Amino acid sequence: MDKMNKEEQINALREELRQHNYNYYVLDKREISDFEFDTKLKTLQKLEAEYPEFYDANSPTLRVGGQVTKNFPTIKHTHRMYSLDNSYSREDLLDWENRMKKLVDGQIQYTCELKYDGASISLTYEHGLLVQAVTRGDGFQGDEVTNNIKTIKSVPLKLNGEYPDTFDIRGEIVLPYAGFAKMNEERIAAGEEPYANPRNTASGSLKLQDSSEVAKRPLECLLYTIVGDHLGFASHHESLEKARSWGFKVPNESKLVDSIEEVLEYIAYWDKHRSELPYETDGVVIKVNNLYQQEELGFTAKAPRWAMAYKFKADQVSTRLKEITYQVGRTGAITPVANLEPIALAGTVVKRASLHNADQIAKLDVRVNDTVFVEKGGEIIPKIVGVDFTKRDSKSIPTTYIQNCSECGTPLLRAEGEAQHYCPNTFGCFPQIVGRIQHFISRKAMDIEGLGGETVALLVKAGLIKDYADLYTLKKEDVLPLERMAEKSADNLIQGVQKSIEIPFERVLFALGIRYVGETVAKKLAKHYKSIDAIMSATEEQLVMVDEIGIKIAESVVEFFKQPYSVSLINRLRASGLQLELSAEKLASQTTTLADKTFVVSGVFTQVTRNELKKLIEDNGGKVSSSISAKTSFLVAGDKMGPSKLEKATKLGISIISEVDFLNMIR
Repeated sequence: MDKMNKEEQINALREELRQHNYNYYVLDKREISDFEFDTKLKTLQKLEAEYPEFYDANSPTLRVGGQVTKNFPTIKHTHRMYSLDNSYSREDLLDWENRMKKLVDGQIQYTCELKYDGASISLTYEHGLLVQAVTRGDGFQGDEVTNNIKTIKSVPLKLNGEYPDTFDIRGEIVLPYAGFAKMNEERIAAGEEPYANPRNTASGSLKLQDSSEVAKRPLECLLYTIVGDHLGFASHHESLEKARSWGFKVPNESKLVDSIEEVLEYIAYWDKHRSELPYETDGVVIKVNNLYQQEELGFTAKAPRWAMAYKFKADQVSTRLKEITYQVGRTGAITPVANLEPIALAGTVVKRASLHNADQIAKLDVRVNDTVFVEKGGEIIPKIVGVDFTKRDSKSIPTTYIQNCSECGTPLLRAEGEAQHYCPNTFGCFPQIVGRIQHFISRKAMDIEGLGGETVALLVKAGLIKDYADLYTLKKEDVLPLERMAEKSADNLIQGVQKSIEIPFERVLFALGIRYVGETVAKKLAKHYKSIDAIMSATEEQLVMVDEIGIKIAESVVEFFKQPYSVSLINRLRASGLQLELSAEKLASQTTTLADKTFVVSGVFTQVTRNELKKLIEDNGGKVSSSISAKTSFLVAGDKMGPSKLEKATKLGISIISEVDFLNMIR
């Protein structure tokens, strides 16, 4: 009986402390003193130590941290974390609205939310309990930081009320100005360097190995969207209200509006009043409120069509340009860089800024020793936007763009119609060699664990590799003599290289680093041609027949495989066992049943989801389009389909089929 009473006491204390945490950190309402809270927490810790059989992974006692994480495992996001397209003017927003009105029916309402500047996080809940926290990473996969996130008081470990069985909720980990200032006061008092800005400090906190150190930092988590299947919401605004009722800290500044004019009023208000907020913010995120309309609009390769980030005007400062240097990229592209007198800008110290190309230097008439105006493009990348001619020395000399590569001395080329100069010494220019290998091993390409950019440079300098095919002949004894290379690191490197042999064909194709062949283009080519040999033998005329492959891409692909060195690389990769054709599993799921047919999908479906339906079209050789035109073969119509699509399809004589008709078609 006593044991049963203790379990009840432990559970009652847990619930009471959870409620106090919620009241204070989410509702900003204190009901007991810090002393009373700490006393109750210590009582709970003592009881949990005495009765370990009543352990709860989501107990409030775990918020103090203590777990040490040496390696943060990489986890694939169930639902991709997309970037957002940016806008900077009323015209941008009106253009965006006009594009959407061509794709969806009915009035478009918008939810406006402040864009807080922190570190993005994805939290997974199952049956009301926090089970996993993953950083944004590259959008496809991130680092698992669950132990550290559990120390943040505004992240509920257990939800209130009724909620879906499983879902992900996305948010921003931020460091309030007051907490940041206090942290810096303590660091200065201890004789340590102060932190540069709240955003970077918040982001760095997520990867601290000792969660008790994270617990000492006054981090907060502001939630902004829920993702998952069959969530039961009709609108984004409704989902935010639900999340708030479950115990999440959802900023109260979000607002539902009916027009772009009201969006602009919201932007104007917060541009003026953002300094009153307790956190850093750099803009406003505008989302289509209706979730059915969001589904209709879908995504581009990088961003949702139904959301837009409006960036507040960037901070601008002036400083002296000390020197112009030139960087060589992996494709040989030359980028001029302005080296500046260090200056504080938007929370960071800026020492370098991009000058883009020769035309930009000429247009701005930028010269060494000029006083230049610098701002952060989208408040991220510093750029020079002008020159203070009133401070120019009368003896200053116009900038002459370099004629030879700054790294290897090869004369530069500039193709007609292109803004950038290029170094043509593809296989002999050090930064190009290193850059290509760094691209090859990157996360979205071969994702080789245990091998970073610095190690690649060391391997090339040491003469151990001269291209990415050489990675597969490396031995442990080759890499051990490298600087800072321990036994374990050498093992991880060799194992990481061998494991990358399992990477699927479309990512190998992207990893090759063919100019203009990004992730999406690589997938299109892999799906169409199914093997590297078929792509190598394709002509420009054949390549441009592939969906979304233009002449520029086709010319680049043909040029790449025309080089004997490229053919040699492919043969060596083949000999090492890399995947140079679609797997049997992928081929088995693909047919040409719908070849040369274009489909528009609209409405709500019952047997498969809209995304599953689109995948079925593509897997069977068809093309999915977002809008109806004379080229559309079929309109797959579900419930609640907009009348304008139906009207347009009827007018153009396009076949309108049901979900069942479509499924029968591919069977």
